[in-house]
Amino acid sequence: MKSHVQLKLLAASLLLAFSASAAASDFSTSTPPVTASNYDVSSLQNDKTYSGIIITYKDGSTERSNASAAIQNVGVAVTRAKRALNAGGASFNASSNKTVSVHYARKLAAGADLVRTARPLTSVEASALIKQIAADPSVAFVEPEFMLQAVDTVAPADAATFVTPDDPYYGKYQWDYLTAVGDNFFDSSLNANVANWGGANIQNAWSLADGTGVVIASLDTGVTQHPDLDLSLADDGYDFISTASVSGRSSDGRVSGGWDTGDWVTAGQCGVNKPAKNSSWHGTHVFGTAGGELTNNTAGMAGTAFNAQVLPVRVLGHCGGSNADIADAITWASGGTVSGVPANTHPAKVISLSLGGAGTCSSTSVLGKAITGAIGRGAAVIVAAGNDNANVSGFSPASCAGVVAVAATGISSTRAYYSNYGAGITLAAPGGGVYKNDASSGTQVNTGFIWSTINAGTTTPTTATYGGMAGTSQATPHVAGVVALMQSYRLALGKALLSSAQVTSVLKSTAAAPHVAASTSKPIGAGLLDAYNAVQTAGSQP
Repeated sequence: MKSHVQLKLLAASLLLAFSASAAASDFSTSTPPVTASNYDVSSLQNDKTYSGIIITYKDGSTERSNASAAIQNVGVAVTRAKRALNAGGASFNASSNKTVSVHYARKLAAGADLVRTARPLTSVEASALIKQIAADPSVAFVEPEFMLQAVDTVAPADAATFVTPDDPYYGKYQWDYLTAVGDNFFDSSLNANVANWGGANIQNAWSLADGTGVVIASLDTGVTQHPDLDLSLADDGYDFISTASVSGRSSDGRVSGGWDTGDWVTAGQCGVNKPAKNSSWHGTHVFGTAGGELTNNTAGMAGTAFNAQVLPVRVLGHCGGSNADIADAITWASGGTVSGVPANTHPAKVISLSLGGAGTCSSTSVLGKAITGAIGRGAAVIVAAGNDNANVSGFSPASCAGVVAVAATGISSTRAYYSNYGAGITLAAPGGGVYKNDASSGTQVNTGFIWSTINAGTTTPTTATYGGMAGTSQATPHVAGVVALMQSYRLALGKALLSSAQVTSVLKSTAAAPHVAASTSKPIGAGLLDAYNAVQTAGSQP
């Protein structure tokens, strides 16, 4: 991304409080008509609150380079929003004498400005404010800052961990790496063989490539210490979480290193009636699957592109991660410039995003622009479709233009009951079906999960171990790792790397037909990931 002019603040702690009488002399407080072409409120949810607004000002506008002008016009929009809501019988303020204070936060790498309100807004208030900000002729696009989550995974009912491993687990648990031809795979939880139609043919692809020469950026909760992981780039990663309440640090601000310090939450911390949760170690799990897990080392399990380098980038913490922070992280991971953050010395050609949230992805949103920029720098962006059993068109960043959107299947090759679907899906990959025969309920089985590295700590990291998870989060790093294998094979042959569009084309053209045909009403793209065919075809391209 091109660098951006730094905004000049009136003071280091610029804070403007607006009451019903606040106005700007050069901007009318009447309420002009607003169209939906330059704003998006699809991510707003009634049970959540919002304090951040992301505004992209038009090139050449005063607000683009002047924070005080931007804040002034947002203040006028607050007045308009109050008037609009009051006229409709609603109230913008929690009490008649409570004002809404607005302060400038920062310039994002994608060129947008992040402003925040001193108190959280309801979804109704946030929607009204966004629409009135969009009425400013200098505004190109407005959206809320919202929290994305690790795409929810499902853990087995019993402990999904082992004691310190003393023998290889590859042949006992990693059905997902084998060929999808119906070969028997022994499931110790059933004490019986299971027909494996869902493997991604990764083991055969290792005869062509192992990921050498390629960097995969895994944007997630970060990574923990583990003897079966290649952590050579962990210190070179970065923690992009800017808010202390999400990062768990004592103050706002970003720090170097891609380490996971835990994402546990207490009851009510992430919203009313939201339960307490232990740390997920989600980033460590997907890191291992993509390629971070050491392979052929007589211990533990295997990773997909096991000789690639995986760069951990922490974007998810307590309660999730901000779309503003994630957009900056995408830019940085692909080699773009982010103000205040050192340059990435290991730009990634594959970016893996096992995260998402509700809302459509516009090309003018910060996530949409960040992904477009990353693709322009030569990165393929692989994104989890989501676990809501819904159309992927309503989820971001899976619906962003140019991404490889990944659905999940189980060992039977059936779409996992939780996986999102739709015309926006690129292809499916092993994510785990959770239950016996990939049913939507019943008995949880070992072959219902994807197994990889995790940590045993309930809050902060303790003992390194292994565990099973299921979700489109687990399908995504399989595809990211295979893309790294594809590019690694190109490098070994002395050929230029494939573009993102070429990567998508190869993945689609080589996808295998599932043994169990996908529903026409809930499609999962071109078919199942076939690593060997994808890598071989990638090498045959000019």
